[in-house]
Amino acid sequence: MRSDSRSARIQVLVAEQAARRGARPGVVDVCTAAVAALPVGGAGVSAMSKTAEGHPLCSTDTISEQLEELQLTLGEGPCVDAFTQGSAVLTPDLLTGELQDRWTVFADAALDAGARAVFALPLQMGAISPGVLDLYADVPTVLDAEELADALALADLATLLLLDARIDETGAPVDGALADRGYEDLGGYRAEIDQATGILTVQLEVGIDEAFVRLRAYAYTQGRRLADVAADVVAHRLRFFPDTEPKRTDDDA
Repeated sequence: MRSDSRSARIQVLVAEQAARRGARPGVVDVCTAAVAALPVGGAGVSAMSKTAEGHPLCSTDTISEQLEELQLTLGEGPCVDAFTQGSAVLTPDLLTGELQDRWTVFADAALDAGARAVFALPLQMGAISPGVLDLYADVPTVLDAEELADALALADLATLLLLDARIDETGAPVDGALADRGYEDLGGYRAEIDQATGILTVQLEVGIDEAFVRLRAYAYTQGRRLADVAADVVAHRLRFFPDTEPKRTDDDA
């Protein structure tokens, strides 16, 4: 299946889940769409960062909720490894001896919670990784090539939704900001934020994580969309400085 057709189908699945909630699409709808489309019993998303503690954002059921909490509390498990390594961690059977040795506490705790297979897919945009999508099944499960491709497409969409989610005063993302764009040109949207973050690493003389934090913090304080702020940075309409507030400029060159 062509990737653009797959992406369109995944977007429709997520939009349908959002319509059932009567809300704009968000990461919670990615989770429910994953359960509907894949041979898994539940899904969850956790926000993660190299500079701050991670926290669960959503889950579809009690087991997936426990799995998110367990991994973040214990500091081990497929979610943690996927975030650290920047690649999918596929665990068809938690009873595998190697996994029992690798996750000495999590493996048994996850089995007790009711999970037998766990799949963790990092949410990534270039060097930025804002979290992880976790899936579980209550029986030994292997994702075939098509199912894995769908799971990766779901993680890709979750990344876009999470990166541009509006934030309320508690710091929690508010679903649906990306829906205003109608999902158009997701590749360009991804590239522009990534490019803007790269520009900020030079302007601020900081690493990629700190640059992205500054970009998103500015968007929040100004009440603007992340994508719009990124576009201004790339077009040189907005410049960041290490020791002063960002300044707008009329130089569009």
